[in-house]
Formats: sequence, C-alpha cells, structure tokens
Amino acid sequence: MKILRSFGFAWQGLRYSFATQLNFKIHLLLALFATGLGIGLQISTAEWMLVLFCMAIVLFAEMVNTAIEKLCDLVEPRIHPQIKLVKDITAGAVLISAVVSAVTGAIIFLPKIILLF
Repeated sequence: MKILRSFGFAWQGLRYSFATQLNFKIHLLLALFATGLGIGLQISTAEWMLVLFCMAIVLFAEMVNTAIEKLCDLVEPRIHPQIKLVKDITAGAVLISAVVSAVTGAIIFLPKIILLF
C-alpha cells in the first residue's frame, strides 16, 4: 500500500506541474512532437534511447526547478538576492538540458528530414 501512495504523490506532482507551469506544457508538447517525428522518420533503437533520455531530463529539470522555486518562495516570499540567484541557477539548469536536447534532436532528425527532400 505504501508504494501505491508514493505513486499517487508522484502523480500529484506531475499533475501540478502540468496544470500550473507553462514551460512544462511547452516541453511536454515538444516531447510529443519529437515522438511523432521519431515514429514518422523510423529512428533507430539507439536514437530512441537518446530522444527519450532527452525528453526525460528536460521534464525532470523543469520539475526540479519548479520545486526549488516553490521552496524558495516559502522560505523567503520577498525578493532576496540569494533566493534570486538560486532560482536563476535552477533555470539555467533547465536551459542547459533544453539546449542539449535540441542539439541532440537536430543531430538525429535533421539528416533524416533533409533526405526526404
């Protein structure tokens, strides 16, 4: 029973992220687009592993960023230079994961798209 409760809590976190975070929705939409491209372009198993890892790491980073922002707001509701720095650092982590994922996607998908034309 305890493990089922844990899954329930995790599901609540996913629902919260989807319901409240625009960037999470954008990243999820891009992940669905990449999935459609992968199916349409028949990428290899190794390419699927990279694409899935990239999707997971970006969504993970976005959720960790949201959690840290919420904690920071609880600890210090007013604007504080140290809290701003923490939020900026976690946003930077999301940016790194998104950029690396976009480059990975370009490496995998662009040659296949070019061959179509």
